[in-house]
Amino acid sequence: MEAPESRSEAREDKPRLSDRAKAERSLGWKLAGPAFVVMVLVTMYPIAYAVYLSLFNYRLTDPAGRKFVFLQNYVTAFTDSLFWKSFGVTVVITIITLFFELIFGFLIALVMNKVIIPRRTLRTIVLIPYAIITVVSAFSWKYAAQVDTGFINHWLHTLTFGAWDLNYDWFGGTWSSIFIICLSEIWKTTPFVSLLLLAGLANVDSSLEEAAEVDGATWWQRMTRVVLPNMKAAILVAALFRTLDAFRIYDNPFIMTGGANNTTTLSILVARETIDRVEIGMGSALAVILFIFVLIIAAIFIKGFKVDLTAGRS
Repeated sequence: MEAPESRSEAREDKPRLSDRAKAERSLGWKLAGPAFVVMVLVTMYPIAYAVYLSLFNYRLTDPAGRKFVFLQNYVTAFTDSLFWKSFGVTVVITIITLFFELIFGFLIALVMNKVIIPRRTLRTIVLIPYAIITVVSAFSWKYAAQVDTGFINHWLHTLTFGAWDLNYDWFGGTWSSIFIICLSEIWKTTPFVSLLLLAGLANVDSSLEEAAEVDGATWWQRMTRVVLPNMKAAILVAALFRTLDAFRIYDNPFIMTGGANNTTTLSILVARETIDRVEIGMGSALAVILFIFVLIIAAIFIKGFKVDLTAGRS
């Protein structure tokens, strides 16, 4: 059992806020408080209403037949193989896209951080894919991969000196469809990740790299022991934002495959139950489950990185 003296010493070690810091915190709450309360109310109402609807067997075309079933919708969802297949597809797309987006985004951030002229032009060019609307990007990749309208097969046919089949159907199988979906997602959102990581690179003290180089550290040692540890907050924000966004992916798989060939994600499953089958109760339950997964992912990232994003310095 911890001694009272050690607990009191731990309390004394905590930094005390100055009067100025307390005044700034109070002013911050006064300025942001009303907007925060409105945001919470606007956000919490649909979430609470979705939780309420998920407790009913409720079909939109039969409002009079609504029946309270408590947690039966959740039990049905977790015991349905389609739910777990959709969950698996969502996890696969999330992991693949996050992995390559962090790698390519970091490489692009390194280039943009070293380039001096024309730095603004380069950043503008890099942002072009991210500026394109997701639906437009999805249709572009769909037409590019199709047999009749696409150029991907023609390019591969040329690069492989005729070995590639011109009639290869990218959307005819599960993994080929997931490959195009992930490719389109990586192409569009890597610029966003690169900008977040570029902000982290800009905050790394160059004197630390110079000192490590003087001590004989290699480029890889400087990256892994100096740069990346000091970019932990930026990496957390980039990875967290992209994981949450990728886990809720809907546009690309819906436009490219419509969920065919086992490419149904959780968001598509929610839309299918709620909009196509007008099963409001089951659709609300699936939406609540998706929301819980998002909260769990956020908690895991924040706990795993052990970064205080509210601190002045990481």
